[in-house]
Amino acid sequence: MVETKPDIQTEADVERMVCAFYAQVRVDAELGPIFEEVAKVDWEQHLPRMYGFWKKLILGEASYRGNPFAVHVPLPIDGRHFERWLALFEQSIDESFAGPVAEHTNLRARSIAHIFQSKLAFIHPTRKD
Repeated sequence: MVETKPDIQTEADVERMVCAFYAQVRVDAELGPIFEEVAKVDWEQHLPRMYGFWKKLILGEASYRGNPFAVHVPLPIDGRHFERWLALFEQSIDESFAGPVAEHTNLRARSIAHIFQSKLAFIHPTRKD
């Protein structure tokens, strides 16, 4: 029997995807230290903000206000961090969801990673990529 996965359709789906993704990030050897030691993320505040960010992008809800790029400017991140972020993000979606919304969400994540990486390379040209 072929297992069919649901597409991302509800707020609960978005929150499940975000939680799965950040659970991986927190223990990742490459990204975990950036979030935990450098940015010192307060997860009780960060997760609801990320729910809002992705609900806005995926479901069209006006539940997020902010400038996500500005938060990344002072962090010591480069192309390899974005590649890892994207790999974990896509893995988190692909493990639980399938369909046009899931595919579009992965595409949006790739676009965000590319834009952030390009802007950071311009701002910090001496960082390696």
